[in-house]
Amino acid sequence: MPEGDSVYRLAKRLREPLDGRAVASGELRSGAAAGTRLDGWTVLGHDTHGKHLLTRFDSGFTLRTHLKMQGSWSVTAAGKRVPRAIEPEVRIRMRMDSGRTAWGVDVPVVDLLPTRDEHLAIGHLGPDPLRADWDADEATRRLESRPERPVAAALLDQRNVAGFGNLWANELCFLRGIDPVTPIGAIDVPALLAVGARALTVSATVPNMYQTTTGSTRRGERHWVSGRAGRPCLRCGTTIRVRAEVPGDPERRRTWWCPSCQPLRGESEG
Repeated sequence: MPEGDSVYRLAKRLREPLDGRAVASGELRSGAAAGTRLDGWTVLGHDTHGKHLLTRFDSGFTLRTHLKMQGSWSVTAAGKRVPRAIEPEVRIRMRMDSGRTAWGVDVPVVDLLPTRDEHLAIGHLGPDPLRADWDADEATRRLESRPERPVAAALLDQRNVAGFGNLWANELCFLRGIDPVTPIGAIDVPALLAVGARALTVSATVPNMYQTTTGSTRRGERHWVSGRAGRPCLRCGTTIRVRAEVPGDPERRRTWWCPSCQPLRGESEG
């Protein structure tokens, strides 16, 4: 699933071909506003909050999209289209006055709403480390409001802090030496968020460092624990373990950890 840094990079990629351009021909093919023509609308800009992409138009409307597990955006050159096999999955089409076309493919969330009402769709989200209005104190308050929650589950709750997905929840726990099921109330939350904000920002903005948490871009060495079950820890050599789900996580995402580098206090990790 795309995480906050993924969507931040996507917004950056879409700005050059779309921002300031008028839609010569286009429509929405999914969502409550399916069938809406976008002809003549000019894209004012792109913004993100967590995993949500906001495309704002001069018509006073905002297109909110969320890629979830399968969605993607593609931009083709003038006169070009996406492959015919993919066309049935197109949910948004915007041919710009430049001739280039943006295609929202298999995007599960397509929501058109007045720009003044954006808060109705994203107002529940917690602070986002990639936004100028990032508020670490507020994120700390939200995370600590339920001290019994496992750290990984608390980080995955976008109402607490927006933008950390499963990869980051796992990697941040490793970087702080925390077993992912440790109650959030038992850890130094501000320190965790400081590491997380720096790591997410590097991933979103530094070339070649996208979702690289180890500092190494060599194949198989980009992550400390994520996706490495059964392999030796890159730090201590202990076999990385995996849990089938995070307690309290309705999406039942997997959790990876090193039992030596991330001991659970009071639990024997034989």
